[in-house]
Amino acid sequence: MRPILRELLGVEMMTVPAVVAHGGAGPGPDRQQNVEMAIKVAAEILKSGGSAIEAAVEACVVLEDDPVFNAGTGGVFRNDGSVSLDASIQTSDGKIGFVIGMEETPNPIRVAKDLLDEEINGLAGIGARIWADQRGHIKAPVEGRPPHGGEGDTVGVIARDSNGLLASATSTGGTSHRPAGRVGDVPLPGSGFWADQKASIAATGVGEAITTALLSYRVHDRFTSSSSDLLSSMQWGISELIEAGVSVGLIGLGPEGEGTGFSNTDMPWAAWSG
Repeated sequence: MRPILRELLGVEMMTVPAVVAHGGAGPGPDRQQNVEMAIKVAAEILKSGGSAIEAAVEACVVLEDDPVFNAGTGGVFRNDGSVSLDASIQTSDGKIGFVIGMEETPNPIRVAKDLLDEEINGLAGIGARIWADQRGHIKAPVEGRPPHGGEGDTVGVIARDSNGLLASATSTGGTSHRPAGRVGDVPLPGSGFWADQKASIAATGVGEAITTALLSYRVHDRFTSSSSDLLSSMQWGISELIEAGVSVGLIGLGPEGEGTGFSNTDMPWAAWSG
């Protein structure tokens, strides 16, 4: 029984918790087990009664702390040798937090999470770092690395807790071979992520293509306004909205059932449902 219907009928039922995560679309070393480790962290939080926000953020931190991924610690170099990090989080109860172009921030998703309850919901660059300093977020050098290949490999996690709340957390070091200051899809609502009570979608791959297509929102709309299931909606989004040869992947999670993923290239992903 969907959460909205339960509310209308006055029925109190626990939602089955679930989580789905990806390790980025595009070339790179084998990282399936790394994604599964993040899923285990989120599953333990959800099984103990923790919130979707906590589960999504802590799983995302696991991925940020793993240098195999282009996020946090593993952020790739821009053309000038700098490392610039973006992150975002959105919840199904209407809250958003995102940060853009942060340096010296190994876990930008934690900063984005702290914006959920603020009057503002987005910060960028030096201003974001100053705000993070005021709230005690770790400031440390991010050494960066050369890219594994020509694509970006954003990380993303979507969690659903026993109260039915959905939370989508994404983080990236951007795409290699791009200028300093370039912004991709990750911090842009509707492009790299979208969440409401009906479903949550997160994207990965070539940010310019994802942003132009407003991919996450349009796949979400396809799922919620038609008879298409989640997987079919993601397949439609990539085949119809993304040009052939452009590497893109998606994960999604609804108000019930397991999460799923789909990509037109290599994209490690994993899911768990309680």
